[in-house]
Amino acid sequence: MVSCAHMESTEPFLGTLCFALGGLCGALFAVPLRRVKGWSYESYWLIYAVAGMVGLPLVLSLVFVPDIGGVYSSVPGKVVARCVLFGMMWGVGGLTWGLMIRYLGIGLGLAIGCGICSSVGTLVPPIASGHAADLVKDAHAVLTLAGVIATLVGISFVGAAGHRKSRELTGEAARKAVADFDFKKGLWIAVFSGLMSAGMNFGLQGGIDIETAALASGTASRWRGLPVQSLVLGGGFLVNAAYCLAKGARQGSLGEFRGGGANWFFAALAGIIWAMSATMMKVGEPLMGEMRYISFAVIMSSTVFFSTLFGIFSGEWKGTSVKTKMFLAVGIIVLLAAFATISMGKAT
Repeated sequence: MVSCAHMESTEPFLGTLCFALGGLCGALFAVPLRRVKGWSYESYWLIYAVAGMVGLPLVLSLVFVPDIGGVYSSVPGKVVARCVLFGMMWGVGGLTWGLMIRYLGIGLGLAIGCGICSSVGTLVPPIASGHAADLVKDAHAVLTLAGVIATLVGISFVGAAGHRKSRELTGEAARKAVADFDFKKGLWIAVFSGLMSAGMNFGLQGGIDIETAALASGTASRWRGLPVQSLVLGGGFLVNAAYCLAKGARQGSLGEFRGGGANWFFAALAGIIWAMSATMMKVGEPLMGEMRYISFAVIMSSTVFFSTLFGIFSGEWKGTSVKTKMFLAVGIIVLLAAFATISMGKAT
């Protein structure tokens, strides 16, 4: 089967821009959740999951893929199952993503979680598929890989700034910035969540046969990844829905759905905003050609970049030392340089 990477011209700047926009969505998705009042975590997270993991992906696939059923039936069942199973792996990580932000805040939480998720999710797929040599096959690939590594360096600086922040802000000061701040608990959750969440990229990069079938059915190149996205996010939904319904039944919180119209709206809005992150990733990949594997790193680093800016403007870093702010500034600058390097590496 011919690789999709050879079927179109590349536009690395536009591809990187798509990934950056996806990162922006990933950074801001939790903002509407702050407007949810009186609902338990499992209640608003279930509405979030229905809207973001099933609703939007399904609508996009039905609109832009001419024969979605035919696409799935034309590929081996094991390919479909693999995407769903990796989605379930990611779903386990996704369950704790919200808790990570709850205990660490948007800036610090996403820096640690995305750093782990980015490194594992970006480098493992090409290595596991026997294409590790592609990472350094020529000067262009090496420059692109350098950009990917630079994103991890930038994320590390942001994470270091966050660690310093946790030592400098204690008690009431820490809780004023993040209401339930708990660095130790949040760190363990972030490590677990980051590792499991890498399953998303394993699934998204493991559906090349499905993308090829989508192209053959008449799907426009930029939308060819939508059927893969639907499977991966659908797998994640199974895990999230099972957890939320089980906990809701156990805690007696299922009755919360009878009211709170605004809560429905804000929880669903959060899910849709987040789902656009995965959508922009798949839309941007065709523009990157053989370097499509970098999409996850750019998405994750963009998420850290924008979430850090949001954390600054929302006061999460207020009261920290000049040295801590310097670590934060270096991280932001390195991330910006990494984005530029990735684009140059693919364009040269």
